[in-house]
Amino acid sequence: MPLVTTAEIVGPALRGGLGAGAFNVIQIEHAQAIVAGAEAAGAPVILQISENAVRYHGALAAIGRATVEVAHAARVPVAVHLDHATEPGLVREALGLGFGSVMFDASARDYDANVAATAAVAADCHAAGVWVEAELGEVGGKNGVHSPGARTDPAEAAAYVAATGVDALAVAVGTSHAMVVKEAVVDLELVAALRAAVPVPLVLHGSSGVPEADLTRAVAAGLTKVNIATHLNVAYTRAIRGHLADHPEVVDPRRYVAAGREAVAREVTRLLALVRAVPR
Repeated sequence: MPLVTTAEIVGPALRGGLGAGAFNVIQIEHAQAIVAGAEAAGAPVILQISENAVRYHGALAAIGRATVEVAHAARVPVAVHLDHATEPGLVREALGLGFGSVMFDASARDYDANVAATAAVAADCHAAGVWVEAELGEVGGKNGVHSPGARTDPAEAAAYVAATGVDALAVAVGTSHAMVVKEAVVDLELVAALRAAVPVPLVLHGSSGVPEADLTRAVAAGLTKVNIATHLNVAYTRAIRGHLADHPEVVDPRRYVAAGREAVAREVTRLLALVRAVPR
């Protein structure tokens, strides 16, 4: 199955009232596991590499090329996306590596500065045929502080999309990044109001902190792209700890990392079913 663009996954999901699962890659095993989980689900999937993951690797090229190659070998449609990039230079590098979309995050800036920076990045990306996501109403937790109180105003969101020309918008509706407990309360009324006001797909960041039944409700209310990272890291780490506890003699990383990879694949299969479910 050839590598596809994010638009080819998110567009049909929006039209069908389904969620599009987007999962973060830290190591190549994450990319392999996410694709394996999507293949088991028979569903398309988006592989995301964040600016924080780029810092971990020291550069984008190696993990970016590896992730693109994993996507090319998949048996289901797979897109590769740059997540939370704050520097236009990193965006340009992702375009050169064949990424199908980028999320440019200027949400920490004031509104006018956010619009100006995002519009410039969107123009460059669109010239290269690449889909652009942005954020308005900063979702908390990026630096370890949970700030679920931020909210995106629907009228401001509509004006922002018109001013920047972005293809998708990440909105603040009660979630927070890096949560390891499922205690976030999604403001479903706000989601519905945003869906009515904003002409592009809406993106839920901080989905790991949302109770799983509420993920399906959030999609039904109007969210389309659902980003999940921390939940997979919990599954990955728990499986490796369990394997090492059960097999203290093991020193070959291939054996215990494989346990983590298998756990992530199972979770991706299960989570894709949740976000692609249509509530009755």
